[in-house]
Amino acid sequence: MHLSRLVLAIPLSFLAGAPALSAAPEADPGAIDAALANPDRPAEDREQDGWRKADEVLEFLGLHPGMHVIDYFAADGYYSELMSYVVGPEGRVVAYNNAPYLGFSGDTPAQRYANERLPNVVQVTTAPEELALEPGSLDAALFVWTYHDLYWQPKDERSQAGWPVIDPEQALAKLVPALKPGAVVVVVDHVAPAGSDPVETVDAAHRIDPAVIRRDFEAAGFVFDAESPVFRNPDDDHATPVFDDAIRYRTDQVMYRFRKK
Repeated sequence: MHLSRLVLAIPLSFLAGAPALSAAPEADPGAIDAALANPDRPAEDREQDGWRKADEVLEFLGLHPGMHVIDYFAADGYYSELMSYVVGPEGRVVAYNNAPYLGFSGDTPAQRYANERLPNVVQVTTAPEELALEPGSLDAALFVWTYHDLYWQPKDERSQAGWPVIDPEQALAKLVPALKPGAVVVVVDHVAPAGSDPVETVDAAHRIDPAVIRRDFEAAGFVFDAESPVFRNPDDDHATPVFDDAIRYRTDQVMYRFRKK
């Protein structure tokens, strides 16, 4: 697969000079609306806008022009493209994947980034524990339905062959230094029952107890900043696998915002 930019570390010049994040960053709703309406967006992306609630996610992130951000486990790059339009030519977006995540996305990333189509996006593909980012270079990070995968230890042999065991603590330890003091992290994920073991719930249903998310980020040096109810669904049983047609795109989800101390 040919990729426009496949690298293991971001050049210092790429992220140097990112603007400092204010104490209370405010999103630019106009820039977000313009990004969603951009006629260059793929039709497949537009079809997902409703259930992804991208406007709510990006506003909660506080996204505005000039920011330097990372889309963590960006997969096919749906959010990376939207963020690239919002942050504009003075901003930067890191579309980060490990090799399996990139492989799961098929040809879409190659098509999305071909011919410098999104020149302010750099692709980074490496293991989470080997992620190399310039210290203090990022204003924000976004995890959309991906944080739970740091706990995925599949029992299925086919999945085992394609997915490595990841240490969530080490993964966050690689990310944290790249975030500026006061930087924001937004995590959206599918809810598992309270007190459940993330290794079990992620493999069984790709869900995670929200308390685990809070525990991990607070232990890594973040403070809990806010929660949005936009993805909550009280009718979800918290046990059905998220890809089951009975609940797909309608799972009960948390959207948390953390701020680096």
